[in-house]
Amino acid sequence: MTEPLLQVSGLGVAYGGIQAVKGIDLTVMPGELVALIGANGAGKTTTLKAITGSLPWSAGEVRYRGESIRGLAAHTLVERGLAMVPEGRGVFARMSITENLLMGAYTRRDAAGIARDVERMFGIFPRLKERAGQLAGTLSGGEQQMLAMARALMSRPTLLLLDEPSMGLSPIMVQTVFEVVRNVAAEGVTLLLVEQNARLALKAAHRGYVMDSGLIVMGDQADRLLSDPRVRAAYLGEADGE
Repeated sequence: MTEPLLQVSGLGVAYGGIQAVKGIDLTVMPGELVALIGANGAGKTTTLKAITGSLPWSAGEVRYRGESIRGLAAHTLVERGLAMVPEGRGVFARMSITENLLMGAYTRRDAAGIARDVERMFGIFPRLKERAGQLAGTLSGGEQQMLAMARALMSRPTLLLLDEPSMGLSPIMVQTVFEVVRNVAAEGVTLLLVEQNARLALKAAHRGYVMDSGLIVMGDQADRLLSDPRVRAAYLGEADGE
C-alpha cells in the first residue's frame, strides 16, 4: 500500500493561551488534490503554517515522505519538495516578474533547468510573459496570485500547499486560477488546498476535510462532501432540500 506523502497526526497549535488547532488528523496521498474547507477562523491557515514550519506546534506530529519534519526550517522543506503559496500572495513587489520567478528557484543549482522552467511558467501563465519585466507590485491581484503560484512551482515541489488562492479576486480570475490549480494537479504535483470557496475547491479535489473551531469535523471523498446536506447548508449557501 502506498504511504501518505503527508501525514498529520494529533496536531495542536496554540497562540498564547488560545488553542487554534485542537489535535487534528489528516493525510494527503501522492498525486491527490485535497481540499481543506471551513469558515474564517476555523484554523485552516494555522494548520498550513504549522506544516511548513512557520508556526511551532504544541502537540502531535507531521510526517512528510514518512519522516518527521518537526523543527525543520521552511527553506529546508522547500529543498525537500514541500512548498507553499501563502494567503495574500506575498510577491516581491520591487522585483520584476522574472526576478520573482528566479527567487522561487533559489534552492536549485541547475541553471539550464531553471531557464527552461521560467519559460514553462510563461507557458502556463501567458499574462506573466507579456509583463515579464514589470515590477510585481504593479500587477493586479489576480496577476500577483498567478506569479505567487508560478514562483512556488519554480522550486519543482512534490507537495504544494495553497492558502486561499481565490481570495479577493474577480469571478473570472477565480475561474482562471482554479483552472491552473487543476492543470498543476494533472501534471502530478500533489496539492493541499485551503480555500474559502468550498464549492470550487471540492469540485477540483479528490478528497476533502471540513474544519470547524480548530477541529476536523468531516472528511470524505470530495463528491460526497459536495452532496452532503450539512456541507451544502453550512458552506455552499444552500438550505436543506434545495
